[in-house]
Amino acid sequence: MRPVVYQLFVRHFSNFQEGGVPWGTREQNGCGTFAAVNDAALEALARMGVTHVWFTGVLRHASQTAHEGVPADPACVVKGIAGSPYAVTDYFDVDPDLAEDVGNRLEEFRALLARCRRWGMLPIIDFVPNHVSRCYKSTVKPELCFGKDDNKGEFFARDNSFYYLEPHHSDARMQLPDGEFEAERGCGRVTGNNAATWAPSAYDWYETVKLNYGSDYRHGAYAAGALPGILARYEAVPRTWRLVDAVLAYWQDMGVGGFRCDMAHMVPLPFWRWVISNSRLRDSSVFFMAEAYNDHMKLCDTDVNEALFNCGFNGVYDGEAYRQMRSLYEGGTWANDLDRYNHHEHPRFRGGVRYLENHDEPRLAAPGFWGGHGAGAARALMAAFYCSAAGPVLIYNGQEFAERAEGPGGYGGDNGRTSIFDYTNLPRLQRWANGGKYDGALLSTEERALRDDMVRLLPLLQHPALSSGDFYGLNWANLQTPDFGRNAEDSVSGRHLYAFLRHNRKARSTVLVVCNLNPAHAADAHVHIPQHAVEWCAWRKPDCAFRDMLRPEAPALHCSVEELCSVGLPVHVPAGAALLLEWS
Repeated sequence: MRPVVYQLFVRHFSNFQEGGVPWGTREQNGCGTFAAVNDAALEALARMGVTHVWFTGVLRHASQTAHEGVPADPACVVKGIAGSPYAVTDYFDVDPDLAEDVGNRLEEFRALLARCRRWGMLPIIDFVPNHVSRCYKSTVKPELCFGKDDNKGEFFARDNSFYYLEPHHSDARMQLPDGEFEAERGCGRVTGNNAATWAPSAYDWYETVKLNYGSDYRHGAYAAGALPGILARYEAVPRTWRLVDAVLAYWQDMGVGGFRCDMAHMVPLPFWRWVISNSRLRDSSVFFMAEAYNDHMKLCDTDVNEALFNCGFNGVYDGEAYRQMRSLYEGGTWANDLDRYNHHEHPRFRGGVRYLENHDEPRLAAPGFWGGHGAGAARALMAAFYCSAAGPVLIYNGQEFAERAEGPGGYGGDNGRTSIFDYTNLPRLQRWANGGKYDGALLSTEERALRDDMVRLLPLLQHPALSSGDFYGLNWANLQTPDFGRNAEDSVSGRHLYAFLRHNRKARSTVLVVCNLNPAHAADAHVHIPQHAVEWCAWRKPDCAFRDMLRPEAPALHCSVEELCSVGLPVHVPAGAALLLEWS
C-alpha cells in the first residue's frame, strides 16, 4: 500500500473554540484534545484515502502553561505560550494540554491509538532524535533520563548524552534571548543547531540542546564512520543509542505504528541502521519517515535522501522537488522543468515524501506565498506532485479546505504558517469539524468542493499505475504543440501544462495525467503521445479509450493510436485542475 500520511496537529485539529487573541492562553484560544479526535473524525480521514495518521505535538514539551502535577517551564526556554512540540521535556509522556483528565493523559492517548487502528489507519508520532528541551527531565521513567550519568567536565565523551561547553566554571552563565537559564549556570550545553556558545541568538534553536550519539559532530561523517555497526551488541553501543531505543520500544508497546523523525540528517547514519533494525524486530511493519535536507548540517558525504533510504527509512522528505513546485509561482520555473524530479531512475522517485504543506512551510492559500495562486491551482498541484511519483504523500490538516494561516498567532508571527508555538485554530477546518460532528455542515461551497476533490484523488493513489508504476514524461513530446500550455510570447509549449504517463507492466495498467497549472485560464489542448510511449505502455490495439477516474460519470475519450501519435488527444482541463485518465 502506498502511504498517504495525514499530519494531524492535535492542538489545532480538534480545537472547536472560535476566535481568540494573539499570544492567547489556553483558556482564551482553546486547545484540541485526544478525546475530541473521535470516531467521526477518523472515519472521515479513512474515507479520504488516508493510510497513516501522524499525530503531531503529542510528546510532552516545554510550555508556559501549568497543569496539576505539571508545572510551567521557564519562559526563557519556551517559544510562544503553548511551546514548540520539538522541545521535548519527557520522551515517555504526552502533552497534558491535550488531555481532558490530565492525570489520565497516557490512557487517553492510548485510546486514540486504538481508535485510529480500528479505522484501518496506522498511527505515527514525532520522534525528535537530534535535540531535547533544555529543561528535559523524565518523570515517567527517571531511570532512563538523558544526561543523568554524564561527565560534564568534557565537551565530548562517547557515553555522554550532551555536549558540554567550555570553560567550565561556576560563574559562566547560559544567556538566552529571553533571559538567563539558571539550571545551566556553570555547565552550559550546545544548542540543537550546533551552536557551541554561552549566548545563542534568537535565530538559534536556543531552547534545545543537542543529543550526543557517540561521535563528535564537529568532525562530521568522519567521526560517525567509527561508530558500531548494525549487528553491534546492545551493551557495546553508545548509551544514547540504548536510551533512544528504549523510547521507541515504549511507544511501540503502547500501539504507535511508526515515527516521523525530525531532522534525521543531523543524526549519525550507523545509529539509524541499528535502531530501525531493532524496531523492526519488535514490529516488522513499523513505519519510519525522515525529515531531511541535503543542504543543512548533514552527517554524510553523499546524497542524504539515498543514504537514509539505505538505513531502512520508508520515506524521506523530497524537499528539492517541493521547492521546484513553489518555483512554478515564485521563481519562473515551467512545467517542463518538473520531469527531472520524476524520472523513475531518480533515487527520490520510490521513497521521496511528496508534500505541498506541512507545519514548517507556508500554506498554499497563505497571502504572499505561492505567488498568490496556490489555492487556485491546488487541484493541479496535487495531481502533478502526488501522481508523478510513487513514494509516500503527506497532507497537512487544513490543506483540504485551503486554510490561510490567519488564526490567532504570537511567536510564529505572520509567516504564512499555522503557528506551532501558540494556541490557535483553523477556521475552515472548524467549519468542517462542526463542534465534533465532523460532518462539514458549516462549510462554504468552495471549501466543500475542494475537500470533495481530495476525497476523489487520494484513494486513486493506490491504483497500480500510481502506486507502483513507472513514469513517462510527455512535455518533451509536446514542445511544438501550439495549444499545450503556451503563452503568446513563448516559442515553445509547456509553461503551464504538465502531462505524463504512469504504467504498471505487471498489472498492465496505464494512467494519463494532464495538469493545468494556470489558475486563471482553462486549457483546450491536444496531448501528443509519441509512438515510443505507446510501445512503452505495450499498447497493441489500433484504438484506445481514456476514462476519467476523478469523474467516472463523464464520457470516455476515444481516438485511434494513429491520431494519438499525430494530432494528439483533445482534452479540456479547467483552470487549476487536472485530468486522471485511465487508458483502457
